Amino acid sequence: MKRYRLFAWSLIFLLFVSCDSKESKNAFQDTTEEGTIYISVDESFKPVIEEQLRVHQSSFPKANIVVSYKSEADCFRDLQKDSTRMIIVARGLNEKEAEFYKSALSYQPQYAELAYDAVALIVNNNASDSIFTFNDVKDILSGKHKITAVMDGKSATSTVRYLKDSVLKGGSFGANVVAANNSQEVIDIVTSRKDVIGFVGLSWIGDVYDNQQQSYLKKIRLARVECTACLEKGIFAKPSQSTITYGQYPLARPLIYVLKENHAGLGTGFMNFMSLERGQLIFRRSFLAPAKMAFHKRNSSINNE
Repeated sequence: MKRYRLFAWSLIFLLFVSCDSKESKNAFQDTTEEGTIYISVDESFKPVIEEQLRVHQSSFPKANIVVSYKSEADCFRDLQKDSTRMIIVARGLNEKEAEFYKSALSYQPQYAELAYDAVALIVNNNASDSIFTFNDVKDILSGKHKITAVMDGKSATSTVRYLKDSVLKGGSFGANVVAANNSQEVIDIVTSRKDVIGFVGLSWIGDVYDNQQQSYLKKIRLARVECTACLEKGIFAKPSQSTITYGQYPLARPLIYVLKENHAGLGTGFMNFMSLERGQLIFRRSFLAPAKMAFHKRNSSINNE
């Protein structure tokens, strides 16, 4: 009987250790180069993040990053779910959010800038005006100027939040501000109407290597906006990699990752990929301004002697 009881307890112990080991393995089944994670991305950054994911997948075929594109507000709601590992938006955590996650998770998610994007103003090629002062933009958004302004979503996208915070300083949009379903629909509306102005992320319209984006520019124009940081008055700039880098375009904004991971998992691997040379070059090639690495052109000559 003693031997039987000893055998039974040994069997129970082995089963417990086996289950515990299995649970631990499942809890950390992803690594920096393989596994499956879910991320949410602000829809205005979709073109450049799609390119990041395409190159990352070709380099790490065992990595499966499942992405959902939605409004910035929805991305932050997703971050509260256990299933969402990372979000990519246009702001970091505020103090209240940082405290919430520190209390709920026993650690604070990390966040940092990856690149700098811009809110581009687009108009139809037949529009009467494509040059705006900063006050013009403010008057359009507040409703003092009655031209119809089309936003890139029906809920709180990063574009909507950024314009409210940075241009209207917390004020409300006028009745002339309407919402499309997404960035693509903003572009479609502007291509068909000369009496509207659209607001979209630059990565939807600024890539000269993208044939589809170049086809848009046959029907629409990037508007010029007054430089508010320039010492010389009367400078108006289109959104571009150069005008973002040198602070000439006034509606520039960051592209930020927020990572909810306290081990070296796939979220960390994707963050590192976007932060290091290849990922930063993808941002540069998409005509955004990389935040982590500076790429400079150097003049050189070959001496044939």
